[in-house]
Amino acid sequence: MCQACNYTIHHAQHHFGWDNSIAPAERVTPGSTILFHCHDSSAGQLGPSSTVQDVVDLDFGKINPVSGPIYIEGAEPGDSVKVSIESFAPSGWGWTANIPGFGLLADQFTDAALTLWKYDPSSLAPALWGDQGKVPLKPFCGTIGNALAEAGLHSIVPPRRVGGNLDIRDLAAGTTLYLPVEVAGALFSVGDTHAAQGDGEVCGTAIESPMDVVLTLDLVKGENLKTPRFTTPGPVTNHLDAKGYEATTGMGPDLMQAARDAVSAMVDLLCKQRGMSAVDAYMLVSTCGDLRISEIVDMPNWVVSFYFPRCVFE
Repeated sequence: MCQACNYTIHHAQHHFGWDNSIAPAERVTPGSTILFHCHDSSAGQLGPSSTVQDVVDLDFGKINPVSGPIYIEGAEPGDSVKVSIESFAPSGWGWTANIPGFGLLADQFTDAALTLWKYDPSSLAPALWGDQGKVPLKPFCGTIGNALAEAGLHSIVPPRRVGGNLDIRDLAAGTTLYLPVEVAGALFSVGDTHAAQGDGEVCGTAIESPMDVVLTLDLVKGENLKTPRFTTPGPVTNHLDAKGYEATTGMGPDLMQAARDAVSAMVDLLCKQRGMSAVDAYMLVSTCGDLRISEIVDMPNWVVSFYFPRCVFE
């Protein structure tokens, strides 16, 4: 996959949680290109033959493993790690689940559910959704970041100022990401790879899929970033735009509630139009539907919209 890679980080070289006392898997010079073998977010607890019971039995102490950490020579607090996302080698399978207690509408969807996916890892043709539709794919890194300055073990679930579980769909091949450094060497790690996701990842999971990732790690000295930033190489929704969108809205003085209302309305619309179960609609929109803040200035009410790509069913 990467003939020009300087290093390889294997599946076994992973960890759970951020902890600046974890020994580096590798020490590299700035400008190094590295091949990372990344687990899916279940760390292999779910696989191509899993059942809903496997979702119920998930060990949450072993989720979102990240490969690394990488000590970058010369990295100091106040610097930024420049991450050039070079390429992905997807595995060809993935999963989406409703995990009880997790997700934007967790109070509405209290039972476990599971969808298993197969896709062509070479062509990345849209993945089939039963016999009704197909979801366009766009591989990316869900979790990518540096170690925190604070000592101790920190959960990998929430995003943080140094990166982490960002779940930004546009951290795809060609994008350049900049991450704040808080400890010597940065201690960079990556994982939680996805084959597809909607902006918001509303049910809490995307098409979770193990894959190999090639990244080039460099330094920007003294940038003093407060939070991550990134640059994309071009348009970011070409894989979804061709047939337009169905959109629902939520509005009110609370952005979170407006987001919940917009997603709930889309679930209801898909159930009505397609005759699917509510939980199936909820998992589907998590893989390809986008939450957008449409208006946040006309007080006291803000508008959140949820866009579902019509190409899934056309």
